[in-house]
Amino acid sequence: MSKKYKVAFIYEKSNVYLSGKHYDNIYYHFFMNALKRNSSIDITYFPSGKVFDAIQLKNKFDIILLWENNSYGMPEEIRNIDKLDIPVIAKASDPRQSKSSIPFHKKWKINYYFHFIHEDYFYELYPQNFKYKTIFFGVEPSLYENLSPFKKRIKNKILNSGNIGNTKFFSKLLLKIKNPHWNAFKQYYLRTLCTNLPYVDYTSTLQHEYINDKYPLLLQKYSTAIAACTFNPSAKFWEIPAAGCLTFMEITKKNKGDFLGFIDEESAIFINEKNYQQKFDEYLSDFNNPKWEKIANKGRKFALENFNNDKAVESFVNLIKNIL
Repeated sequence: MSKKYKVAFIYEKSNVYLSGKHYDNIYYHFFMNALKRNSSIDITYFPSGKVFDAIQLKNKFDIILLWENNSYGMPEEIRNIDKLDIPVIAKASDPRQSKSSIPFHKKWKINYYFHFIHEDYFYELYPQNFKYKTIFFGVEPSLYENLSPFKKRIKNKILNSGNIGNTKFFSKLLLKIKNPHWNAFKQYYLRTLCTNLPYVDYTSTLQHEYINDKYPLLLQKYSTAIAACTFNPSAKFWEIPAAGCLTFMEITKKNKGDFLGFIDEESAIFINEKNYQQKFDEYLSDFNNPKWEKIANKGRKFALENFNNDKAVESFVNLIKNIL
């Protein structure tokens, strides 16, 4: 019988990302559902207040798992963690918080990090001696079942959803001064450009009903949708194809998107700042061509097989094995 690893998961009890009520539930399903489903893990949840005393974990667990290496969603203080001989794994915080997260490496005795960002991108933000593993999570399979067939969806419009930048001149100027790197206009530049096109239907992050677990229900309305992030692919890059959409996917040297494994014209349509309108026109001028559905189907199959939460947990288990 294979070993069952005992994992202690520490997080702050008011962490909205782990409540199931956040507008984006990709973290909730990975941490609160998928980890429990895996037969190689015996996970115990420790929702904490402002202070968590880690001494209670001594000699009881193989691994300590932290929600992330930052104060957000975590106890303000974890006492006695330095007195334990238990390896610590942490989800890497949002890249915008990397600078403030670095001191927690020593403070919380973190041995390893993971997230779905590219390894090179991680090391642009963190010291080279930090250990990191890319683990793709985000697709909860049950949410992507029984969706509308490709042929019955809206074809003459392209869905664009999520956060975008403010295109007003003074707003862009202010952001350039106050926050030159981490602002939505830079992070989602191509996504923002797409909203100006007459055949693109834009849905914001929050001002609609398709939040929590309902995002696939929005995606299933459209045959095509846009996944665009400037510096690193977001979960939309696999959520959108998993829902059966033909995905116009920003893949560039800057965002290193080719590491996801999608193939241009086979499982997605690759776009960039120079060719996106041309690619949209090619589709819209012949949207009934059966090749689009074939690409969408291959993209769906690839996303469901490679970006589902259960496969992600298997990668997490392998990480535990390598550490112990």
